[in-house]
Amino acid sequence: QVTLWLKKIYGNQPIPQYEVNARTVDILYELVECNEARDRDVSLLIEDMKQKAAEYEAEANYLQGLLAESLDLSLSSLSSEGTSYLNVLVNSAMTLETKDTSLASFFCAINDMTSELYATESKNREMELELTNIRKKLTAALMLEKQLEGDLKKTEERLEVEKAKADSQSQNLKFLKDKSEDLKIRIKAAE
Repeated sequence: QVTLWLKKIYGNQPIPQYEVNARTVDILYELVECNEARDRDVSLLIEDMKQKAAEYEAEANYLQGLLAESLDLSLSSLSSEGTSYLNVLVNSAMTLETKDTSLASFFCAINDMTSELYATESKNREMELELTNIRKKLTAALMLEKQLEGDLKKTEERLEVEKAKADSQSQNLKFLKDKSEDLKIRIKAAE
C-alpha cells in the first residue's frame, strides 16, 4: 500500500531511496492514511461547494424568473443606478452573512452585530478600568520604592555617623584604659 501511494505521489518520477525498515514503513503508512483522509475530506468539501453553487444558481435563476414574470424586470433592463443598488444590497447581505436579502434577515444580522459591538465595548471598558487600577498600583509601588530608597540612604548615613561615634568612643575607652594602667603603675611605684 505504501509503495502504491508513493508511485501515485511521484508519478513518472523515480521514488527517492529510503531505508526500508519497520519504523520508516510505519511512518509512511501513517502518512498514507493521513493523506487519504485529507483527500476524502477535500473531495467532500468540493462536492458540498458544487452542490451549494448549484443551489445558489437555481435560486438565482428562480428569482430572476420571478422578477422577469411579475415585474417584467431583468438585470439587463435595470438602470446603472438600479444595478448599483442591487450590488450594494448583495454586498451588504454577504458582509452581514445573512441567509437571504429579506428585511428580517438584515435586522437580525444588524442586531447580532450591535450586540457584539456592545459586548466588545463593555469588555474594553472593563479592561481600561483594570489598566487604570494597575497603573495606580504601579505608581504607588514606584513611589514606595523611591521612599524606601531614600530611607535606606538615610539609614546608611546614620549608620556611618554612629560607627564613627562608636570608633571615637572605642578610642577614648582604650586611651582611658591605657591611662588607668599607667596611673596604676605610677601609684605602685609611688607606694
